[in-house]
Amino acid sequence: MLSQQDMLEAERLGRSVKSIYVYEAPVRLWHWVNALAMVVLAVSGYFIGKPLPTLPGEASDNFLLGYIRFAHFSAAYIFAVGLLGRLYWAFVGNHHARQIFMLPIGNGQWWSEVFFELRWYLFLEKTPKKYVGHNPMAQLMMFFFFTVLAVGMVITGFALYSEGVGLGSWQDQLFGWVIPAVGGSMQLHSLHRLGMWIMMTFVLVHVYAAIREDIMSRQSLISTMISGWRMFKD
Repeated sequence: MLSQQDMLEAERLGRSVKSIYVYEAPVRLWHWVNALAMVVLAVSGYFIGKPLPTLPGEASDNFLLGYIRFAHFSAAYIFAVGLLGRLYWAFVGNHHARQIFMLPIGNGQWWSEVFFELRWYLFLEKTPKKYVGHNPMAQLMMFFFFTVLAVGMVITGFALYSEGVGLGSWQDQLFGWVIPAVGGSMQLHSLHRLGMWIMMTFVLVHVYAAIREDIMSRQSLISTMISGWRMFKD
């Protein structure tokens, strides 16, 4: 069954719900560009923390780690600018574009549906509910394990980057305070790396849940992030 909010949306459309346009083009573009940036960041970040074996020959002839760092920094700028653009679209886009930035924590019905979805994911419920946008459980997880964590990764990442570009840079002026606040550069490196592992774990769960819902809940998820349309099956 559709949630009450989504039924109201369906009633405004004045027809039986088989498909609803959910995610606008900027949201879908951001999603896939952001996913690619996260893969590059995770892979390059791993090898920055655990470099590959030293290559033979003159150091000036081997720039492998330099290329890895360049890929990491480039993807980091894309990730950060994309996050700002996504925040902007939360204000100018449709109401689905705002879901990952705000939680209706004062809504008792929303919390009830969060726990229903948790039971559904644990195979304790047999009949799924259908939602036009994110289901409440997904919205909760996206807020904490992507939105909040992404902001933290940007802050800690640019704080680490400020060490390389030097004192007085805009990175140092905006984020340099983070290093002494957490107890030093080594601690910040550890926190940033921990954030990477948490985010990558969430990505795996996110992909699993999207495929599972596509199959079991009789509504489209993966194709929705390509076409923008949520399809409901009988």
